[in-house]
Amino acid sequence: QVQLVESGGGSVQAGGSLRLSCAASGSTSSTYGMAWFRLIPGKEREFVAAIRWRPGNTYYADSVKGRFTVSGDSAENTMTLQMSYLKPEDTAVYNCGARVIRGDCSHGYSDSLCYNAWGQGTRVTVSS
Repeated sequence: QVQLVESGGGSVQAGGSLRLSCAASGSTSSTYGMAWFRLIPGKEREFVAAIRWRPGNTYYADSVKGRFTVSGDSAENTMTLQMSYLKPEDTAVYNCGARVIRGDCSHGYSDSLCYNAWGQGTRVTVSS
């Protein structure tokens, strides 16, 4: 079974940058794609960014578009999220998700139900 581990979280002042990483390992030979979601207390889990290995498309939430960049290596099953111009409202626990089996993604790749495996999360705190 696949395991996901996130890293790179921390505390930064508004306007700063952080780079998050996610590594998948285990018996699964590959993933179909990976995504970042974040959880803010009192709110539903929200989509941040995703990458599909084939055809290699990336997707972003409107709230982070132009500030965050997602990239990865399908052969290594790793993914990174470069976050720049961070805002206090970006404060959250960021979770890495992966699709290790085919599923129903008819609602789009921003739907958390498309992903079958999750990491424990890494906390990002942005101070004003």
